[in-house]
Amino acid sequence: MKNYLISCAFVVICANVQNSLAQDSILKCSPTAYIEKYKDAAIADMKKYGVPASITLAQGLFESDCGNSDLAKLANNHFGIKCHKEWKGETFIQDDETANECFRKYPHAQASFDDHSDFLRSRDRYKTLFDLDVKDYKGWAKGLKAAGYATNPNYAERLIKLIETYQLYIYDGTTMIAGQPVTIDPITNNPKTNNQSINTPITNNPITNSQSTNNPITNQLIINHNNIKATKVQRGDSWYKLAKQNQMELRDLLRYNDAVANDILKVDEIIYLAYKYCYVDEEVHPVKKGDTLRSISQLYGVRLKRLMKFNKLPANPVLKEGDAIKLR
Repeated sequence: MKNYLISCAFVVICANVQNSLAQDSILKCSPTAYIEKYKDAAIADMKKYGVPASITLAQGLFESDCGNSDLAKLANNHFGIKCHKEWKGETFIQDDETANECFRKYPHAQASFDDHSDFLRSRDRYKTLFDLDVKDYKGWAKGLKAAGYATNPNYAERLIKLIETYQLYIYDGTTMIAGQPVTIDPITNNPKTNNQSINTPITNNPITNSQSTNNPITNQLIINHNNIKATKVQRGDSWYKLAKQNQMELRDLLRYNDAVANDILKVDEIIYLAYKYCYVDEEVHPVKKGDTLRSISQLYGVRLKRLMKFNKLPANPVLKEGDAIKLR
């Protein structure tokens, strides 16, 4: 009788273990589910920060085990970013290369994606990556490894394999036809041929998509211009004053606006309080009287260096009325 009870107990335990494993298998996120869930966040950060969406998704898949790691589930940290001395947010402690290492903890996954892009953009060792084409995922993968993002000797190869296995390059605006990369038209979502015109009519005026609030501390007007946090210059404002009001470093404010400290501010001028995009959905801007490359950069929220690169122009070119300035 005793042996029978032990046998029954053993069967029950085994059944519970199997049920638990089956449940874990059901709850565990798959790579395709992870990609579908976070692709929009990766694309948005690509436009804002310039990190290829394919790279962001591949790093997220690899670093978070498709969102299944304790770090991702308990701390919303999808990229294994450690605290570092400048981190002022919540923390999560776990063993990594050494015991009890400090990792950043986020209120939600979107914050992790945003911080990952800002982390790469704000550190000098990754600076050269942003000179690469946003569609050059192989260059980015190798550059991240060379810059020391990870200690895994096969890190670049792992990212590239994930990108090619799951065709993550399509989120950078590229597809492959006969083994060759082809750009996707952002309007039709079809491959763009070499003889297609870039002179697509602009359907959305970027000036009109601003929403405004007031900073409760300084009563300064804060707006959402082109989906980028910004403000409008008021009488008496200076670069230093705007930086101080928004608790920012002056150099960051100037960098966000492709400006220098002696640039004169004009009342009602849009000043961005966060990074501008690397490109926008509109393809071209027809030059109007008085336009400069920087004013076009501010109008659409596209970085000046990107416009220079797209159009093969210096920083202060003489623009002719009617010229078409590429925005992507």
